[in-house]
Amino acid sequence: MKSEIVVIKLGTSVLTAGEKTLNKPRMVELVRQCVQLKRQGYQVILVSSGAVAAGRAQLPKPCGSSLKEKQMLAAIGQGQLIYTWQTLFSLYNIPVAQMLLTRADVEHRARYLTARDTLNELLHHNVVPIINENDAVSTREITVGDNDNLSAMVAILANANKLMLLTDQVGLFTADPRNDPDAKLIAEVRKVDDKLRALAGGGGSNQGTGGMATKLQAADIAQRAGIETVIAKGSEADIITKVMKNDAPSTTFVRFDAPVEGRKKWLLSAPKSSGALIIDLGACEALIDSGASLLAKGIISTQGEFKRGDLVMVKNQHGHVIAKGLCSFSDSELSIIKGCHSSEIEDELGCKSSHVVLHRDDMVLLECV
Repeated sequence: MKSEIVVIKLGTSVLTAGEKTLNKPRMVELVRQCVQLKRQGYQVILVSSGAVAAGRAQLPKPCGSSLKEKQMLAAIGQGQLIYTWQTLFSLYNIPVAQMLLTRADVEHRARYLTARDTLNELLHHNVVPIINENDAVSTREITVGDNDNLSAMVAILANANKLMLLTDQVGLFTADPRNDPDAKLIAEVRKVDDKLRALAGGGGSNQGTGGMATKLQAADIAQRAGIETVIAKGSEADIITKVMKNDAPSTTFVRFDAPVEGRKKWLLSAPKSSGALIIDLGACEALIDSGASLLAKGIISTQGEFKRGDLVMVKNQHGHVIAKGLCSFSDSELSIIKGCHSSEIEDELGCKSSHVVLHRDDMVLLECV
């Protein structure tokens, strides 16, 4: 029987205990809890921030305010970070492996499958994968806390059972607890909506790059893929053990009962959209209620530029995203055939072509009408 897989994302604020550099006693304690999990039969994957903080400790002069400096610190610190994890896990005779990923590794289908196979092989050999965003060559991602979203993608890659986002906050509150003493912890979330996104607000500590907003994005992705997600405070004693026992103050995002599989999980987790299709109410109902493919007849207009095979968002007339998928036509072709019956497409384009704009097998639903 396959062991349950737990992905644990450790934010910079957790690994530094709020300071400028890595806090070794905190990391020792986290490793002890991970080892305890493994002894209980779980497989553990760590998505570890902290490369910039580790690099900062290696230089005599303080720096790290600019993107270039952060990339430099990440390049210096990544080796130190993985060495620290390796040293601590070796106390328990547990091997670790470093995997550095970029968004491109999960956007490209072949690279996604390769990363998945590598991850599965590591788990098969009882190795703890230590995964990080490749910050030394990242650009925009280093400034928005992409390790949160990366952890959701890793959880999908590994077909994990649980995603644990350990941060400097207990969970998601009804208001900002730093400003509102009446703020209440939201213990359970069944679906992420606009109201919750508004509650998530901005960034957290000044040491990390992610705030509650990126954690909410990660939880949304993971729960749609059938993975329970928990946001909890990483500094709490025995926090990993308590989360596994459902005994920690935290916010739990309940997994969807009907998780998507295979190709649709990839569509859900990784690629960015090149454009959007605006569809009418009838098409919305056909997609959601009947599980139909999207036809040209239901398309009102397009947004952005995209080629055949690109990923596009599907929006209703109010601008709400209801699905995304791989488009069989370019934006220029759709500008010609939008609103057309399937039988008219060949005459309009002057060549044989698919009569389906987004096939249901290449599309994943995100929202209801």
